Amino acid sequence: MNAVVEIRTRLAAPDLLARLQAIEAGAGRERPFRNAPRTLDLDLLLYGSGRIDSERLQVPHPRMQQRAFVLVPLAEIAPGRVSPAQLKSVAGQSITLVPSDPGHGA
Repeated sequence: MNAVVEIRTRLAAPDLLARLQAIEAGAGRERPFRNAPRTLDLDLLLYGSGRIDSERLQVPHPRMQQRAFVLVPLAEIAPGRVSPAQLKSVAGQSITLVPSDPGHGA
């Protein structure tokens, strides 16, 4: 299952990434090799309008434009961040939207 969330933080982007990775580790994620199967994968897609290109962190996420499972929910919560052309470019990718359950606050 994939989801996109927007948060507000006072953490700098590298510190936020470190926190996300700590959450992954706490959930049992291991990184034995690049793109290994994972129990939990938390990515930092955007950081305001910032651009970061370091060995450890790239923002915007370098592959988010190729993934319908990122762009479609991102367009729902931040429509100004995703263009119609970007959505069209991933339109052939099959995703299933899971409706939120109003009874559970989601």
